[in-house]
Amino acid sequence: MLHEALESPKVVAAQLAENAPVRTLVDVLAANPCQVVLTVARGSSDHAASYFSYLAISRLGIPVVSLPMSIATLQKAPFRVKGQLALAFSQSGKSPDLVATMGALRAAGARTAAAVNVTPSPLAEICEWQIPLLAGAELSVAATKSYIAMLSISAQIVAYWERSLSGDEALSDALAALPGNLHEAVKLDWTAGLDVLRGVEKMIVVGRGTGLAVAQEAALKFKETSGIQAEAFSGAELRHGPMEIIGSQYPILVFAPRGPEQAGLIQLAEYMRARGAKVLLAAPTAIAGANLPILETAHPALDPIAAALSFYTMAAELAVNRGRNPDTPLYLQKVTETF
Repeated sequence: MLHEALESPKVVAAQLAENAPVRTLVDVLAANPCQVVLTVARGSSDHAASYFSYLAISRLGIPVVSLPMSIATLQKAPFRVKGQLALAFSQSGKSPDLVATMGALRAAGARTAAAVNVTPSPLAEICEWQIPLLAGAELSVAATKSYIAMLSISAQIVAYWERSLSGDEALSDALAALPGNLHEAVKLDWTAGLDVLRGVEKMIVVGRGTGLAVAQEAALKFKETSGIQAEAFSGAELRHGPMEIIGSQYPILVFAPRGPEQAGLIQLAEYMRARGAKVLLAAPTAIAGANLPILETAHPALDPIAAALSFYTMAAELAVNRGRNPDTPLYLQKVTETF
């Protein structure tokens, strides 16, 4: 897991050097505008789709909907999606329900694209456009570099699409620095997380906006690699029912990268500390109370990618410290077949 996570900067550099598939898709979308994007994914891939969703809606104004696959595979919904974009995210490209759903969407007239690591694969073959993640073989059951690759591809699609729609080049220009940013992100000291989480059995992970995707991924990794019952919430949603279970010494990890959501997340962290919770605040070092540093990349929209990689380095070590093998979690396998 750790070895593959550390390959992420190289993976992103390869994507940027071979970005013709992304540019081709964006050219098609610019020439034939769609009104909505459907994302299709599960697990870590769905968390990457969450990042794409927030980024696309906030920067392009195009609604993005995560499609439950059972709507296609079990309910056999009569899709009316002609001309819309359906975008799948997958490491293996082999999950049967993912392949079947994209096939149904394409048959209904959607423009289908697969951001997939394994090509050829059933998913790649059934979609009209293929966007290789270029992560290389990922042997650990716990996905790392493929997730980072999906975040990077998401940022590229949105950045080039935004440039074609409005001429705004800020995000597309910032992508060039992302591999170097990731090299720096793996050097940051997250040992404070090890000290707090080594013996916990349950916790909450918080994010908002594009940072919510990292909180969702972190909660999943805590479960599958360390056996911690971790649940992810938006900072806004935490103020409802979940607030009841947070008592003294309850562990909370708050991701607060740059962006309009940051101020509220920092206030939430301060409030939880005042209540006696054990708060890990992942934020830029200039933020008071931050004990897990987040690298500031060349663009705030890319900060969650660096945060995810810094988290992975800590999560891999935490699992080992808890006596577990993060590469082979119990009862899990690389390719998931839904019941």
